Amino acid sequence: MEKENVQDALLKELAGLECLLVSYSGGIDSTLLALLAQKVLQDKVKCILFDAPLVPRRAVKEAEENAQKFGISCSIIPFPILENEEFRKNSPNRCYICKKQSVRILKDQAEKLGISKIADGINASDLNEYRPGLQASNEEGILHPFLSLGIQKKQIRQLAQDCDCDFWNKPSSSCLASRIPYGEEITVEKLQTIENAENSLHDLGFSNLRVRLHGKIARIELLPEELEKAINMRARILEVLQDCGFSYITLDIKGYRSGSMDEVL
Repeated sequence: MEKENVQDALLKELAGLECLLVSYSGGIDSTLLALLAQKVLQDKVKCILFDAPLVPRRAVKEAEENAQKFGISCSIIPFPILENEEFRKNSPNRCYICKKQSVRILKDQAEKLGISKIADGINASDLNEYRPGLQASNEEGILHPFLSLGIQKKQIRQLAQDCDCDFWNKPSSSCLASRIPYGEEITVEKLQTIENAENSLHDLGFSNLRVRLHGKIARIELLPEELEKAINMRARILEVLQDCGFSYITLDIKGYRSGSMDEVL
């Protein structure tokens, strides 16, 4: 499908919804979805941004700033997922549990707003990864406009660039719990340690990265082109990550890859 036809098909599908509540994270997918929906539905589009310890503070702030910048009608809702004992156990079904709880909140908000349709930014590229949350979304009737049209991540980036969105090449993000091995309890302290470590590496000039937590060991995943830079800066990296509470600092020479914790499943 040509890029012009992709956008036309999206706008046509969104226009047929009449009104829409978007599960908004501030990432490229949900932001573009909100903008395109607003283009055809105008003020009949509302967005919900969940705020929880799973979400880096930087991400919440950027999402809020983007909403203001692009005129997205967005409400920030606290998401107390860590009160759920089954979620904290961190089984491979963790994302399913999380999505079920978040959808309940979305449906409550949609009912209050008089909106019958809820959508998210899941796209065809997401099918290449382990996504138990997608099953939960499908069970609850959440719409996936990008996925239904077979639109992949690279097409979304191109659409965003064509729409003059400065976030078109923004690195992908994910919840902080994805840095903790399955079976190890998720706690606020662990999430904060991970967030502090990743913030420290971003401040050192590294781009798309993950700090995976293995007890007192930090396993750093960086883009392959940044591995040499990390070796040259190893003394500084050791200093800042030890300040975050890690005793041992390791560099994963396989490099950054989304969902690396799923490789053991």
